[in-house]
Order: sequence, then structure tokens, then C-alpha cells
Amino acid sequence: MYTPAAEVDVPVDLVDRLVRSQHPDLAGPLTLVANGWDNVIYRLGTDLAVRLPRREVAVTLIVNEQRWMPVLAGYVEVALPVPVRAGVPGEGYPWPWTIAPWFEGTTVTEVPPSERAPLAPQLAAFMNQLHRPAPADAPPNPVRGVALPKRDQALRQRLPHLERREELLALWETLVDLPPWQGPPVWLHGDPHPGNLLVSGSGHGAHDGERAPGGGGGGPRNGERGASGGGRGVELAAVLDFGDLTSGDPATDLAAGWLVFDEKAREVFRAHVDADEVTWQRARGWALAMGSGLATFSADNPAMAAIGDHVLEQVLLG
Repeated sequence: MYTPAAEVDVPVDLVDRLVRSQHPDLAGPLTLVANGWDNVIYRLGTDLAVRLPRREVAVTLIVNEQRWMPVLAGYVEVALPVPVRAGVPGEGYPWPWTIAPWFEGTTVTEVPPSERAPLAPQLAAFMNQLHRPAPADAPPNPVRGVALPKRDQALRQRLPHLERREELLALWETLVDLPPWQGPPVWLHGDPHPGNLLVSGSGHGAHDGERAPGGGGGGPRNGERGASGGGRGVELAAVLDFGDLTSGDPATDLAAGWLVFDEKAREVFRAHVDADEVTWQRARGWALAMGSGLATFSADNPAMAAIGDHVLEQVLLG
């Protein structure tokens, strides 16, 4: 699958008119940094970014973030892309849009898996803080936080496109029927892959230019970032892309153990997350479900395809 076609064009002159007409005090130079799966992202000046849906399906995600990101930011210590201003339809553009912070750093995709272990306790701390009971009106999401058997059909449809499909199916069948989450629905990020984790550090030196926001399942969607190294000594600077924000089984987010880390670092992550063994094994199932999607649906996004390949290798390791 390739990146879906845009349903509306979002050229720079349109964005400039929107900002100047609705938030003139924030107007400034605009630079296109991503034309992604759901959103178009422009850097605004040096400290801000403008995020506008390019498909109608992303509108609800923008609205959810505008409502809930300020709440979630009060729960966690790491920086989140809390909207600075909310935009409304205008100038011929039909949907809500957001002005958000621009974060400096680089995504974990730029850090080799063998050098990500320092992030394991930091990411675990973020998830322990986030995974608290969510209100009844938390955003629904039919593909995140749900009982793992609800992902069975999608997983089986992807298997023919994957290498080592027989091993993956055998593993899935041991995980899909594990006891479900018995606790209250907790807040979930929903898409904890390396492209949605921003780090600072000096392990690889500086990277020139700006990175586009990493997005769920194969393209940019949320969170803004610039560039600055990774590797040894890296620190979790921000968690991006809350487009899949929902509530439910914390195992969904704990799939990061396989999405982000190698076997050694995963042991560190496991030691720091608040989860029983059944939840941890369901997380392995969630990682398999997510990895199969990334590997199958990222034909025009090599970075996401590489994450998918990494995940499928890791879930077979344990």
C-alpha cells in the first residue's frame, strides 16, 4: 500500500493566509516539511509548526488532540506536542487545523537499535505515567486498545505478504487467545514506534535539516521536530503523534518493547514497566500485529518498512 492521495491541496500560500487571518501574531516564514499519510506539516518560523489534515479521516484526530493533549501533558514528564493554537476552516480550506510546538531533536529511527538501551527506562517511565484510567469519553479507536482477537482477521490477511509467515502464524496463535486485560481502560498513545519518539544526544553528531513528523502505520501525522544527534547518552526529548490516542489495554503501548528495542534493551524496558507477565505477552502479540501492518503497508516509506522488518524479527526472538 502506498501513501493515500490528498483529498485537498494545502499549498504554502493557503497556509500563510490561514495563519495571517486567524492568528496574525504568529505569522512568519513557512517551510514545507512533510506531506504525509494524514497531514501536511509546515514549519512556522523557528519554534512552531502548522499541521493541517490532507484527508477527512484525519480531522477527528486533530480535534481529539486539541481536546486531550493539554490533559495528558499534565500526567507525564516528557514533552508532548500540545497545540498552541487551534485553527478553523477558512480561506477555502474545509477542516480544523493546529499550530503546535516545533521540537528540536531526531527520531529514534536515526539511532541504531543496538544503541537504544539508554532509552528503555525513560520510555517505560513515560508509559507508566500515561497508563492511568481514562474517562468514559476518551477517543474510541477500533484498532488500538481493543481485545487482541479483534486484530486476528487483519493479521491473517497480511501474513501471505510476509517472510517467515508460518513461524509468525504459529506465534500469533499462541498469543491471540491470552487472557484479556481485566483492568479499567487506561490512556494509550496507540502508535509507539521509533518514528514517534524524539531524542536528544550526541552519539552521532548533528543531522542537518528538519525531520518530518512520524506517523502511525506508514506516514507522518503528528508532532514536530528538527534535528540533533542520537546514540549513546540519548535522552527522550518528546513523544510525538497522538493521532491514535485512545484508551484500553496497556499492552498496546507496551508493544514498544519490540517496535523500538532489540532483545537486550527489551529486557531493560521490561524491568521498568508496570505490567504482569500476561500483559507483557499480549504486548508481544500487539507488536506482531503492528509490525505486520508496517511491513505490509509501507511500500513507499522505507523507514516505516524497516521498522516493520525489525519488529517481526524481534517478536520471533521473544
